[in-house]
This record gives sequence, C-alpha cells and structure tokens, in this order.
Amino acid sequence: MRTADWDIKKLAILRALRDRGTVTATAQALLMTPSAVSQQLTNLARQLGVPLLEAHGRRVRLTDAAHLVLRHAEAVFAQLERADAELAAYLQGESGEVRVGAFSTAVPALVVPAVRALRTAHPGITVRVREAEAAEAFELLSAGDVDLALSLAAHAPTARDPKFTRVPLLADPLDVALPAGHPLAGRARPRLAELAGEHWIFGGSGPWSEITTAACEAAGFVPEQAHSAAGWTAILAMVEAGMGVALVPRMAAAGRDGVVMRELGEDRPVRHVVAAVRRGAEEAPAVSRVLDALREASADR
Repeated sequence: MRTADWDIKKLAILRALRDRGTVTATAQALLMTPSAVSQQLTNLARQLGVPLLEAHGRRVRLTDAAHLVLRHAEAVFAQLERADAELAAYLQGESGEVRVGAFSTAVPALVVPAVRALRTAHPGITVRVREAEAAEAFELLSAGDVDLALSLAAHAPTARDPKFTRVPLLADPLDVALPAGHPLAGRARPRLAELAGEHWIFGGSGPWSEITTAACEAAGFVPEQAHSAAGWTAILAMVEAGMGVALVPRMAAAGRDGVVMRELGEDRPVRHVVAAVRRGAEEAPAVSRVLDALREASADR
C-alpha cells in the first residue's frame, strides 16, 4: 500500500481556498494567478489520489475528502510552526523579531507598555507594530504577514479554529461619554437603558457600530444614530459640543474638559480583547516573551 504524497505548499493553497471561498480570492491572497491555483490543486488531487474539488454552480467547493485532508494537514502546519519556534530558540536564544498586528486602541493601551517592559527585561527582542482593524489582524496572521494579532473576541475566529492559538487578555468595559451639562453627568453609575432617548454618536459601519448597536439592543432599545464618526477624537469632540452621547471603551478614553465619562451600572457592556498566534508558534521564545508582556500590560489595567 503506497503512502500519499503530501505536498506542504499545495496543502497551504487548499487551506487558503477553504478560508477564502473562491479561486480568485485565493489567488489574490497568495499572489498567484487563478490558473496556477487550479493547476496546483489538480496536481495535489492527483498526488493524493482523491478528488478535492467539485463544481458548485459557477464556483467550486471542497469535497469531503478535501476536508478530511485538511483536518490532518492542520496538525502538520502546527508542528511546522513548533519546529520553526524550536529552531529560532536554538539560533536566537533571547533575541528575535516579532511582528504584531493590533487594532488602534490596543496599540497605546497594551502594545506600547509591553514594548517598554521588553526593552528592559529582554532587550534582544524587537517588536514591529502594524495597526490593523480587528478582523484584518487575523487575515494578516493567517497570511504570515504578522506573528501575533491583537483583536476583539467578537471579531476573531473561534477558539476551535485549528489554525490559531488564542490567548484571552482582558475584558475592556464600555463607559458612556456624556456632555458636561448632561442630567446624568452627576450620577455615579447610570444604566444604559436610561439613555434610550439620546442622540448617539458611533461609526456608520464596522466593529464599533456593531458593538454599540448590540450593547444598546441588549439594554432594550435601538440607538438613534445622530452622527457618524470612526475616530475617538472626533466622537469625543462631538460629545463635548453637546451633539450626543457615545459608548467609549475604557482603553480608548482620553480626558476632555467638556466630557464626563461614567461607568455604567448593571447592564454595563464589555468587549473582550484577545491575542492570537499561528498554532505552534507560541513556543518560539520571542513570541512567548511578547505574549507574557501583553498579559502583564493587560493585568495592569
């Protein structure tokens, strides 16, 4: 009985097709032509002796055999990450470069304190930071463009995703930003439901729009969006001007004379911040040190 020919490069293309959904999207992600992607997968099917793709309308989809192959391939990819990590430990010891993709508010709140701590404790480790939206950070991680991603749990792959190891960091409370003269500005812990009739300020789309809407709906109302803004500077400036109220993560809060930040009461929403690496890579000494520093920065908050 012969052993199938397992080609790592072609298996990576098959995994990318599963994740991206179409040959065209896979080709764009891997900087290949669609015909090259198709040819590599045809060759892989021939090597393994099983059909990997089947027609589904104008597209193709993975066969049951392809999903079986990928279940085993994920273990191979994780073991290769561990091998890279162990080799890096052998070659570099306490030195190395770690590329971190992080969403905007996590950079000053968590990444910068972690980098400062690492400069003292492990000066041989270099951290390179790339700001990215929460969901984009995982795309960069999957593509190999960063080594560690900081994201929000609600916009990250599940803990069951075999490609990543997720590390919970902290639950970041959402406080309400009120104009200084607002009737609730003097209350210690107002309830979110008490703000149902207010004009709200949040982004027109994306993670923060979804977080604000979900939090308000959980409190029993749909927020009336009076103004749309993506940056916290703009949002807080409008709150200061009395144009509305906003939910602001505590990590992002910045003091303004005309804005009162209030911790919400029993219906206080939170967002969960997580870090992730490609499964197996957490054993690399430099990556492990950065994860430890991020945990410490999170605990300090």
